[in-house]
Amino acid sequence: MKNLILISAMLATLGLTACDKPTVVNVPATPVAVPGPAGPAGPQGATGSQGYQGNDGNVGASGVQGNDGNQGATGLQGKTGGGSTTVIVVPSEASAPAN
Repeated sequence: MKNLILISAMLATLGLTACDKPTVVNVPATPVAVPGPAGPAGPQGATGSQGYQGNDGNVGASGVQGNDGNQGATGLQGKTGGGSTTVIVVPSEASAPAN
């Protein structure tokens, strides 16, 4: 009985190894494009056309002239001189210089 189990195990191992195994295919990664050095500068483009000039603005409206002011009241007539009053004007004291 022991020989039968041993022989069965060997046959099973041989049978399983004889099966067709799928081959693993490694797909290469997509190459990444690396930019190269910059090329020479191209020719200069043509100058663009000149834009339209805007319209001149309109003249503003004239302002309204103001009214004449009122005439001030007439002052009272002063007293006549002839009295014996003398007026003395004293000059103010000079301030001390700042330190």
